[in-house]
Amino acid sequence: MITLPVELFIAIRYIKARKKGSFSLLTTFISVGGIALGVAALVITLAVMSGFQNDVRDKILGIQPHIVLTRIDRESFKNYVSIEDKIKNNEHVVSVSPFIYRQGIVRGMDEVSQTGIVIKAIDYEKEDKVLNFSKQITVSDIKFDNKKIGERSIIIGSELAKNISVSAGDKIILMFPENFGTIPKMYKFNISALIESGMYDFDSTVGFIDLKEGQTLFSMQDEVTGLDIHTDNFDKVSMTAEQLQKGVSYFYMTRTWIEMNKNLFSAIKLEKIMMFLVLGLIVIVAAFNIISNLLLSSVKKSKEIGIMSAMGFSRFSISKLFFFEGLIVGLIGTILGIISGLCVSFSLKYFNIFKLPKGMYYVDKLSVAIIPSDILIVAVSAFMITVIAATYPAYQISKLNPLEVMRCG
Repeated sequence: MITLPVELFIAIRYIKARKKGSFSLLTTFISVGGIALGVAALVITLAVMSGFQNDVRDKILGIQPHIVLTRIDRESFKNYVSIEDKIKNNEHVVSVSPFIYRQGIVRGMDEVSQTGIVIKAIDYEKEDKVLNFSKQITVSDIKFDNKKIGERSIIIGSELAKNISVSAGDKIILMFPENFGTIPKMYKFNISALIESGMYDFDSTVGFIDLKEGQTLFSMQDEVTGLDIHTDNFDKVSMTAEQLQKGVSYFYMTRTWIEMNKNLFSAIKLEKIMMFLVLGLIVIVAAFNIISNLLLSSVKKSKEIGIMSAMGFSRFSISKLFFFEGLIVGLIGTILGIISGLCVSFSLKYFNIFKLPKGMYYVDKLSVAIIPSDILIVAVSAFMITVIAATYPAYQISKLNPLEVMRCG
């Protein structure tokens, strides 16, 4: 049988006894509710922020490779096959895909309106191993076989297709201006498929053609703009990029997906920290309720304090009693807050309650990621705040003179 310390036992009895006094019960409920509300808000906010961060990361990795290798001057180069062989020798590299980047203008056959497009010439099978394109194809032409885009064929983003009112199987005009004042070169392409990554900016500007087709159109012969590299661990790409950089000439540079999106993820991380600090104020305000509640309780129980002093309880034991009382209130509030926060977080995760407008955010739905370490940080922080809140009244009570308490009581 577990024997509780006498101070803890009396503290529990004090809390139970408050059911008889409506005012004391109300102040206890306010203290517990304040802690629970603050903790729940923290849990929900961190879950939403973590989910947003993970969703953005996954969508970015769906359109960007783990590492991109280009020349320092961003010019095209010919010896990409030998460089590709060197890169594949790295144990962490899963696949490599050469590409060509060009900007142009696109319009439908029957449409007057036109818009900008970023053309990426790729080897479809190799690029599919890097970015898993086959899972992002939403609509495809009957001729498209998921192995090769095809001659004079193009894959465009779903939002771009809406903007120029076309779909898979239709024809479009690609225009590539060369010099100012000259007539742009125009080419007719058939749409092999539509791709939807979930990133509005990407889906509204991108187009993919065959690598050989791009080399012919842009008079690049056997040249490419760079190499897309996929590794076995996207979190450790920095180490792999350093290894690859040492193995190639100083004319080339490697950039990781983390470096290319550093500002975005730094902003998300900073926002997450600031939200934690701001919402943490709710818990701190609730902690003041615990302080005032315990101080008020010590005044109301002055006679009991005097009696306990006469019975042989030391000042430290009496202070421990009120410390345990505040600790119990804070612990109950923390537990209720975590449970409430998790319930709301799971509801947001499995029920698509909030839909976000496309084009305004990186994602189109509110994603939630419940990370155990975040929950632990919230629980420990709330518990430490309640410990500090319970310590001050206990210290003040420990300074009370038993004779004065008996006289006042």
